[in-house]
Amino acid sequence: MYNLLLQQPMNNFFCYILILSSVIFFSSCESSQSSESENEAAFNQAATNGVLFNEGLERCRRFVTGWLEQADSETGLIPRNLEESADIWNAKDAAADNYPFMVLTSALTDQPLFEGKMMDMLRTETELTSRWDALPDTYSFVKNAFITEQIDTADIMFGSSEYIKDGLLPLTEWLGASPWSERMISILDDMWKHAPIETPYRNIVSTNVEVNGEMLQTLARIYWMTGNQKYLDWAIRLGDYYLLNDHPPTQNFESLRLRDHGCEIVSGLCELYATVHYAEPEKKQSYKKPLHTMLDKILEVGRNEHGLFYNVVNPQTGEVLNEGIADNFGYTLNGFYTVYQLDSIEAYREATLKALNSLNEHYRNFDWENGSSDGYADAIEGALNLYNREPVASVAQWLDSETQVMWAMQQESGIIEGWHGDGNFARTTIMYCLWKSQGVTVAPWRSDIRLGAIRESNDLLISLTVDKDWEGKLVFDSPRHQTVMNLPTDWPRINQFPEWFTARKDYQYELTDINRDSPEVYTGEQLQNGILLNAELGEHQFSLKRIK
Repeated sequence: MYNLLLQQPMNNFFCYILILSSVIFFSSCESSQSSESENEAAFNQAATNGVLFNEGLERCRRFVTGWLEQADSETGLIPRNLEESADIWNAKDAAADNYPFMVLTSALTDQPLFEGKMMDMLRTETELTSRWDALPDTYSFVKNAFITEQIDTADIMFGSSEYIKDGLLPLTEWLGASPWSERMISILDDMWKHAPIETPYRNIVSTNVEVNGEMLQTLARIYWMTGNQKYLDWAIRLGDYYLLNDHPPTQNFESLRLRDHGCEIVSGLCELYATVHYAEPEKKQSYKKPLHTMLDKILEVGRNEHGLFYNVVNPQTGEVLNEGIADNFGYTLNGFYTVYQLDSIEAYREATLKALNSLNEHYRNFDWENGSSDGYADAIEGALNLYNREPVASVAQWLDSETQVMWAMQQESGIIEGWHGDGNFARTTIMYCLWKSQGVTVAPWRSDIRLGAIRESNDLLISLTVDKDWEGKLVFDSPRHQTVMNLPTDWPRINQFPEWFTARKDYQYELTDINRDSPEVYTGEQLQNGILLNAELGEHQFSLKRIK
């Protein structure tokens, strides 16, 4: 066509205008078709995410049902395990690892169960097991009493710390203020009321490195959440004890665990470091050199060729004491990444990226903990939390593949392996589901609902599919590190539920129902409270974008 135009005895100016118009027309058509194709592909991915979101939450519901069937008939509390210790409830296992994620599953999928049975279990646990003021002790269903006649204060401190950090704190980061956060604060206050270990920096609760690591994480977060200075003061006692005394982990320890039951001290000290960075800069300066020295030494002697951590090393000699690879690599890298964010030390970010980039190539179907789902849960959680900050494409593939491996371990009954680690299956599955929905949830839940979302440039594309008419709310996440925890920044934290798309309270957003082409404007606060929907059978597509 262009050649024919050029052969006509026309004014060159008009000829060029005609050619240009033709080029613009065809380019516009191609661009429109490309945009429509990309949009369709994005919504297809959102729909696929919705299938995974549905499967994950339904698996969590089956987990809750399976464990409730094993609850003690008299107290209603769940046992520690289904074979060994089936006749006891304890704080460090049943309460810390299993029960909280039954609560969270119910909060997302079954409000009557959440407000009924889950709340009843909390009341019963508080009434029956509180032994040393608010601190819980192990309870025997057979004896209808505590399992021991004498109080073992160290064991009670350990169980209380586990219950707070592994269970009640993650619940609080999602639920906000609740009876569970009240239980958490009461236990924490009484732990420090009775802190028995004398140090030059005043009393601390334990010499157990796991307990102290958990306390550092807990106190740093609860200081910001409550604004109460005493929590920071208690955390600084621990920081001084480890960083300013003769207890630096990489200088004093002959055996440093870089997996759970030891690695908590690394990320705990980093969380305190982040807190004093904002709250007490002079204290941060006193911690800076010993903290960097600790992290540098771990990078030097603690990693394999792929950047993942060994289970146990001697940091003084560099000897690897246990060559197993820690499934909690992400827990330790949380600390490195936090200090990178604060001090711009590129080596700490590079350490994170090195580990993440190795997963899909070298750690598919990896035997994290002798085939246990708990190892998969911790590894997936750690990678997912860091992927939230560093979205390496291959990590997304690894997360999808390894979640399928973990899910395949669930039994028909809903039980996974029949021990307290089953709760971690639900914890990490919920984290995975929230990634697939970008933090969007629905209320009330129904088993046929498939809700998925994907970010596309500045828009959030949402697919909601129902097999029969449904009426409820589409609920959007908030920046919980601010709205719930009051943190100055969203540093990566063990057992947090990462934030994906978050509605900001004072912003305005346009939500468009693609099927009806009917945009509506909402405030971020309205999105957080939930948008009422009447969804007919089939798929519904929505686009959300911030307008001001």
